Amino acid sequence: MSETEALDTHLQELRRGTAVLACLRLLKSPGYGYGLLEELSARGFETDANTLYPLLRRLEKQGHLTSEWNTDEARPRKFYRTSPAGSRLAAALTDDFHAIAAAIDALPQED
Repeated sequence: MSETEALDTHLQELRRGTAVLACLRLLKSPGYGYGLLEELSARGFETDANTLYPLLRRLEKQGHLTSEWNTDEARPRKFYRTSPAGSRLAAALTDDFHAIAAAIDALPQED
């Protein structure tokens, strides 16, 4: 594996965990998949549809998201919203994320 491939693999693993937290926080206001994909990208969370949609379904199945269909428009869309359990999870993950970031910042850096 080349150094570039190794970096890409590790970045993907790091981002996968942050995508859960980003979705839970962004979906405090209802949103649908494609709009969420665009918002994540605009905020620096590069995610593709093949990652996002299974993540949304998993979070919904776990009770961290709720959903409902909006059929008012020509094309029906499934809107997701963070549930109370999802809000609690987001708060816990945010606290842990800050603790991890502080611990990393305290580590020695290479010159």
